Amino acid sequence: MKKTAIIGFLLLPCILFAQDFRSNANRSLFSDYKANRIGDVVTIVVVEQSQAKNSADKTAGRQSDVGFGFSGGMDETKLPTVDMNVNSKNDFQGGGATTSSGVVKTKISAIIDSVYENGLLRITGKRKIIINGEEQLVTIKGLIRSADLQTDNSVYSYKISDAEIVFEGSGMIDRNTSPGWITKLFHWLF
Repeated sequence: MKKTAIIGFLLLPCILFAQDFRSNANRSLFSDYKANRIGDVVTIVVVEQSQAKNSADKTAGRQSDVGFGFSGGMDETKLPTVDMNVNSKNDFQGGGATTSSGVVKTKISAIIDSVYENGLLRITGKRKIIINGEEQLVTIKGLIRSADLQTDNSVYSYKISDAEIVFEGSGMIDRNTSPGWITKLFHWLF
């Protein structure tokens, strides 16, 4: 009986201060911490390459011929010979081509702002870079799976669902490459 009381007395602190295994399941002695809660930070490796090509050719033609002919003789009927012809022709040729390509490579940190019941993580991140008066703003939003996170809490941008990646720039280069107000007016009018 004394042995049972002593063992019970020794195990009492373990029972009173026991921890739930589920709360410590993501803390392993043998692996790194994996972001999966609101407020955790993940690194997005943006590797985007887009390429689009579009071309169109159109040819249309229309031709109409209307002819009237009257003929007669001058000998017995004394009617002159009359010829009448009407011609119409329409032609159209058009063509166009559009080619667009872009490559973006960067890294940006994002924060988990909500966790869905199915394990999806909603992330948002923003980075502002200013170099010699040129400002670049990179914004990213989307959904990631915790299974896609690598051991260093990074994920590639092509694994983001509903991804919204925005690159905006302003400064001297942006002002010099955008059209002036007169050009904008002519584009608006015509």
